[in-house]
Formats: sequence, C-alpha cells, structure tokens
Amino acid sequence: MPGPVSAAALSRRNILIASGATALGAGLGFALVPGSGDATAVPPLAEPVTGPASGPPAAPTSPAGPAAARPYTAGTTLHSVAAPRGRGGYRRLGDGPGWKRVTRTELAAAGSGRAARRTSLSCFVQFTDLHLTDVQNPQRYEFLRSAAPAGWRPQEALTNAGAVSLVERVNALRYGPATGTPIGFVMTTGDNTDNNSRIELDWFLAVMSGGRFTPDSGDAGHYEGVQDSGLKGFWQPDAALRDLDKAAGYPRLPGFLAAAVRELNSPGLNVPWYSTIGNHDQLYGGSYAASSFFHDLALGSRKLFWLPRAEAEAVNAFLRQGPDPQGTRFREAWNRYKSSARTVTPDGRRAPVTPREYIAAHLDPAHAGAGPVGHGYTTAELDSGRLHYAFRISDGVLGISLDTTDRGGDYRGSLGTDQLNWLDRTLTAHADDTVLVFSHHPSWSMTNLVRDPARPGERRHGGDEVLALLGRHANVAAWINGHSHKNRIVPHGTFWEVSTASHVDYPQLARIIELTDNHDGTLSLLCTLVESAAPYRTDLSDLSQTGLAALYRELAFNAPGSRATLSGEPGDRNVELLLKKR
Repeated sequence: MPGPVSAAALSRRNILIASGATALGAGLGFALVPGSGDATAVPPLAEPVTGPASGPPAAPTSPAGPAAARPYTAGTTLHSVAAPRGRGGYRRLGDGPGWKRVTRTELAAAGSGRAARRTSLSCFVQFTDLHLTDVQNPQRYEFLRSAAPAGWRPQEALTNAGAVSLVERVNALRYGPATGTPIGFVMTTGDNTDNNSRIELDWFLAVMSGGRFTPDSGDAGHYEGVQDSGLKGFWQPDAALRDLDKAAGYPRLPGFLAAAVRELNSPGLNVPWYSTIGNHDQLYGGSYAASSFFHDLALGSRKLFWLPRAEAEAVNAFLRQGPDPQGTRFREAWNRYKSSARTVTPDGRRAPVTPREYIAAHLDPAHAGAGPVGHGYTTAELDSGRLHYAFRISDGVLGISLDTTDRGGDYRGSLGTDQLNWLDRTLTAHADDTVLVFSHHPSWSMTNLVRDPARPGERRHGGDEVLALLGRHANVAAWINGHSHKNRIVPHGTFWEVSTASHVDYPQLARIIELTDNHDGTLSLLCTLVESAAPYRTDLSDLSQTGLAALYRELAFNAPGSRATLSGEPGDRNVELLLKKR
C-alpha cells in the first residue's frame, strides 16, 4: 500500500480543485415540475466554501445537467426483493414482491399535494457494513463457530464480489427513484473492511474507485483458510465431506475456492463517494485495542481454526458482554490451544492500519475515482489523525461524518469530548443549513465508555448524550448510520435516526436517500432500499464474477444462525419520513 501523501503534493486547495474537476451531478437542486417529472436546475455554488469561518469545502458541483428522470421502481426493492423458493434445507432464491413505501408522520403531518410541489435538496446512496474480508487472516476468530453457528459466515469469501455488484447497481440507477434527481454521491458508514488490515483497505478503495484487484493473501492463488481445513464445522465447498453446512443443504461446489481468490474488476462508482470509519476498520476483529499480540498474530504464520465448544463460549461471552477491550480472554484461549494452530503463509499486507495511514490511503490520487480526492479527508485530517469532518452536500445542506469507534476497545461506540464539542460548534456555525449526520454506530450501540489509551484524560460520551446534543440543534434532519446490520428507523423529536442493514448479512442492502423541501413547512426524507445487481437466481456451475455475486446473496440467506429479522419492519424499509422545516 502506498505510504502517506505529503502535504506539498496534496494541499487543501489541490484537493478541492481535483474534486471539482471530477464531479458528476452532486450539489444540484432540482425543482420538480408538477406531473411531469421534469426539473429545472438551480445554479451550482460559484466557489468552494473554505476556511474555518465559513465552514467545510463545498461538494463537487457541475453545470446544469439533463432534466431529472421520472420516478421509477425498477432496480429497487419497490419493484422486487429476493425471495426464497421451496421449503426446508438450503433454499434457492428468485424474485419476490417489492416492499411498498410507507409514510411516517411521527414528526410532521403529511400535507396533500406535496409531491407536486417538492424541490429536491439532495440525493445520495448509503453503503454500510460491507465487511470486505481477508478470510485467510490469522487474527480472525472463526473458531467461535464451535459455540454458535452464526460465529462464522459461509459467504465471507465472496464479500468483494458482492460489493462490486453493489457498485454496479448504483451506476445503473443514476437517479433517485422518488424524485428522479441525479444521485450526487455515495456515503459509506463504516465497517468497510473486517480486520483492520492494509490489504482489505486496498480492496475497499479498488471496489469504490475502480480497478482490478485480487481478493487473496498469503500463498498467491492458493486458499489457506477454514474452508479447505477438513473440519466439519465449516462448509468445505470443494470436498465431498459432509460438513455442518452440507448437512443443512449447502451444495458441493468444486472450484469454488479457486474462484473466490481470483482477480476481480470493479468499474468504480460513477459518482463521488465519501468515507466514514467503523470499528472493524480500526480495531482487531472490530473489538480489540491495538497491542503487540494482535499485531504479531496478523503478520504471523500460525492460524487457530477451532476451539472446544466450552472455550469458544467463554471467549464469545467476553466479546459480546464485555468489557474485554484488550482481548485478554481471547489471548488466553489462543495461547492455551496454540499447539493446535495450523501453519499458513504470512503476508505483510495484513498489517494493521493507523488512523493516519487510513487517511493517507484515501488521499492517494490513484484511488480518487469520481472524486473527491480524499473522499472527505483532507491534509488537515492527515496532519491531525482525526477521522471526523464536515462537507458541503449542496447549497443549504451540510454533511457531518463522525468517528464513533472507541480505540480503547470493544465493538460498541462512543464519542470523545473533543469530537462532541466539535460537533456542537459545527452545528452552531451552520445553523442556517439543513444537516445530515453520518456515523457507523447508532445511538443504541453507543454504550462503550472505555477511555482511549492515546487520550486517557478525555471522557467518552454515549448515544444518549449525542441524541441530546443533536436535539438541541433544530437544523439536524437525520442521523444516518449502520453497525447493527438491521434496518431500523427511529424518530427523535425533531430529527430521524436512519440505520441500514449490512451488505454482508442477508438481505444485503444499501439505501438511497432523497431529501426534499415540500414547500408547506415540512421536509421529506424519501428512503429506498436497493440490492446488488447480481441476478436472484443462481447457476451453481457459474463461478464467474457475476455468478459469485449471486451466490454471495444465496449463501447469506441460507447461513446457519442468520437472523430473519434484519430487513426490519415495513416502516424501516422504503419510507417517506416527514419532519418540520425549521
């Protein structure tokens, strides 16, 4: 992975120029003509907004583009959703009925005729919890599956193929389904990777910005993980062994592992994209603070595949119930059973990534894609190592990206005092803007107050304090997040909290969000879920890139121990969320 980019090579001004030059349609406001679906473009911002007094840089803008398309449903879950066929055991997927849009009025009444009057303020897509995974990394704890079937996912080797297919879906849509406004950008809300490793970060940047990459580590072209271990606790796709998953109906697929580590080609998003960090992007296994033990484990040649059930149950209990931020119980179990660890090929690309390295990778011009250079991060963040920032979405709309990962350890989140105060100041400085806040953790998962070892004198603040702060600022329209892998939308007095399901667990979704002014004293957030572009029906003999993406979805649906409730209730899926315009 390239080293840090120098400040001289990428000044803040250069970043703004580069981002503006590659933009496609972000920052445009569209006044929808009643009954026609046509639009008139509002002139873009004349100059980027810079400097501490006037706020963050402007989003990339472009001259007025083509008129907005008509509202549509094709390619979204309004039209159809993957659905199982048959009964019992391993079930194949096909197309099922779509999910209707539900109007939610807990925060404001729905005025008649608003669809004909509304003006589009923004249209973007949220990706969350891609969990691009190096399945051969020695620091992974697949051995928890001996305690619970959901401790390991049979589909994990195909995370990259699935993510590329999601990019293909967004590129094909181009417009928001409710207003026909061009999609301005994509925001990831964390857990972009799974093991906080350089190689996974490289894969993520290639998926988002485009390019060829090989989702393989260790011995090139030779898979060295639990799926060729001969252990019955894991799906052995190439072998005739009757393992746990084949007993549940999983097929035998000779050639699967060779295909899973084969080169992929991502077209990259054709719109700008921004990045928010999650706990798996910065903590070992998404849970444990930095230590020499985990660093050496990731770079080493010994991988523990299995633990006795009682031992795995104890490790899992500490992991889930905690706090065990340093992974003490994990280390004890690993050391107790290290004699049964297997030898794998070490790979220096599995090295953990520091906050500054994470920012530097985003700033690398090779990963600029459709822009902006840095994907939200600038040389200011590179100098400070901080991973929160604000950015201009459109004229009158501001985005704020938070870093809710607690580097003291634990998968749950919180904010440090410095960031909480920065959030308060930023909201105050932009009182005239409508603000969308992005983070990885939702409010209900921000309960970890372990202090950051790098800032032992700083308090941590949980979700209740963040909700209270956001509630004091009438300009906040929504807090958009992920982490829980479940669709859930909660009203909070004056704003909505929108949490979206992951793309690693079924139903593997992303969310289009269209913000509109209804010109009756209300705003609407029109949210529409989308699946990847992979076909619903799989051909088990098709191990092409597209075939693997389709198989990724079907394996996830059938994964033992998977939760059937992650799609949420109808009011958490395709919705119109009304709120009062301040």
